[in-house]
Amino acid sequence: MVNELAWDGQYSSEEFEQKYTYNKKDLGAAWSKEHTTFRVWAPLASACSVVGYKEGDKESKEQLFEVPMEPSEQGTWAAEVMGDLHGVYYTYKATIRDEQVEACDPYAKAVGVNGDRAMVIDLARSNPEGWGEDQNPNKELAINDAIIYELHVRDFSIDEHSGMQHKGEFLAFTEQGTTNEYGQSTGVDYLKDLGITHVHLLPVYDYGSVDERDRDSAFNWGYDPKNYNVPEGTYATNPYDGEVRIREMKQMVKSLHDNGISVIMDVVYNHVYDAGSFCFNQLVPGYFTRISKDGVYSNGSYCGNDTASERSMVHNYIVQSILYWMEEFHIDGFRFDLVGLIDIDTINELVREVKAIRPDVIFYGEGWDMPTVVTKNDCKMAIQMNSQLTPDFAYFNDSIRDLMKGKYSDVTEAGYVNGAKGKVDELKGNLMGMPYWAPSPAQVVQYSSCHDDLGIYDRLQIASKGADKETLAAYNRLAAAIVFLSEGIPFIHAGEEFLRTKVNEEGKIISNSYNSPDYVNKIRWNQLHDEVCAETRAYYKGLIAFRKAHSALRLRTAEEVRKAFYFMPALEGEAIAYQIDAREIESEQADQILVILNPETTTTTITLPKGKWDVFVEGKQAGTNAIATVEGTVEVPPISTMVLVQ
Repeated sequence: MVNELAWDGQYSSEEFEQKYTYNKKDLGAAWSKEHTTFRVWAPLASACSVVGYKEGDKESKEQLFEVPMEPSEQGTWAAEVMGDLHGVYYTYKATIRDEQVEACDPYAKAVGVNGDRAMVIDLARSNPEGWGEDQNPNKELAINDAIIYELHVRDFSIDEHSGMQHKGEFLAFTEQGTTNEYGQSTGVDYLKDLGITHVHLLPVYDYGSVDERDRDSAFNWGYDPKNYNVPEGTYATNPYDGEVRIREMKQMVKSLHDNGISVIMDVVYNHVYDAGSFCFNQLVPGYFTRISKDGVYSNGSYCGNDTASERSMVHNYIVQSILYWMEEFHIDGFRFDLVGLIDIDTINELVREVKAIRPDVIFYGEGWDMPTVVTKNDCKMAIQMNSQLTPDFAYFNDSIRDLMKGKYSDVTEAGYVNGAKGKVDELKGNLMGMPYWAPSPAQVVQYSSCHDDLGIYDRLQIASKGADKETLAAYNRLAAAIVFLSEGIPFIHAGEEFLRTKVNEEGKIISNSYNSPDYVNKIRWNQLHDEVCAETRAYYKGLIAFRKAHSALRLRTAEEVRKAFYFMPALEGEAIAYQIDAREIESEQADQILVILNPETTTTTITLPKGKWDVFVEGKQAGTNAIATVEGTVEVPPISTMVLVQ
């Protein structure tokens, strides 16, 4: 059926969209104590009904009702069922070309186990105590002020030494006072002490790759959407009750907020787990997906299917979904997976609508130029090179990533931090938050590694064969200094601050751990007791504190950066020194900041600008307390960073 009905010419035609675009926001199940109204968009259906079930498990066949739906405006069908239906599960049955399909509601807010049936819900019952007063603790921060920590819910607590009781669950984030085997803080207390401002959670919507009946049977990062507007059941204490996962995710958000940490949600609107069985495509065959007339799926995502965001009802769906997460779950930011597959009109509208309600919400994503095949002419994608067309949306900077540690495509290649030559000139623009594609440092996410690549420590191990742990840690510190002392938006992968490594039980490094077991992916909290790991973690904490203390490192426009930055000429080897004139920068107490990066294996001597300078970063030390006061010249140790303030 999909191949027959996925007519790009029809679905994307002006005629089809004028006739069938439904712009109201009442699709799904609207609960009241007296009745529930169901509305579904199924313009090709000849008949529709809503079917009520006692259980959310599709293996249970006990029906409570089947009510015919009436055709309504713009291809929608509607029905009203009397009584308080909170907790009742339901599906839609639709007849399309004489074939009957039964599907979950694409607009479901709650589902049963494994997301096969939607659930009617009074969302107010899912609110934890104090939810009405909950808000973003960092709402006054601009995106450049954010310090983002990327984290997987299960990885966070599943380690046997995490000290958390709710291992692998949302509720682990509500636990206080947790420690590892050596009494060192773990969990939310650890995050708070580190000083980050935002936790970026890998996908927490309902995804399809792990059986919620047996959450320990498999692992996945979650980049395989099944129900976009519902929390994932494997992170809940009871995946069978649709209300539980909602309440517990809200409890997680509130706990993070109460501890001063904002919450960013990783969203994957560019593809689905399985296009054929995806509920939207079942009810409107092939509509959600880019499919050619001969039935071939566009595969720029390399996940088997690309979302047709340029179609009006997909566009509306994505915008409304983002608004829902922001309003109902108090989400403070959104990271878009492969946003280069989404059109700029969709991105700009969702950003505009969210910021009209909450200007503090931040947006960023992967702006790679992917080979997708769109279904409309003149459709521009949200890629790095179009960043000027999406001014309130930031993009990952793979330029600084590859310069620091070597190209993504060759894991044996060294980068600036571990000995590569000839990177200085290109690195300078990136340190300014001005890679070739970016009009503003407020659109540049600076990072060395994230979940879907080798972590920085593992990459350094592979590319620096024979280097001991101390040397690898020095490389890691230099990479961290570049991330936190450059303009733009700093982003780190959970655990990189204490040399996180992803190895299997045979000791082999795993580069793509999306479905590897907990042994590979878990955060090993006892590593905090290792001396070198502890030193590295303290260094990250110090860099974070230093960055927070200096608005000169958080400039928002290219004009401000050009005015303030000066690179010192004629340094030894590959060393880089840049001075930031901070005298006219708002909220900055320093007059000058001098950053010196030395990737060489020998000491570098620098002649300082005149006057006395306080040293805040040197060797393994970093923070907001001066280490020493110097003038004239300084010697910068091998593979290290020095930061001086006047």
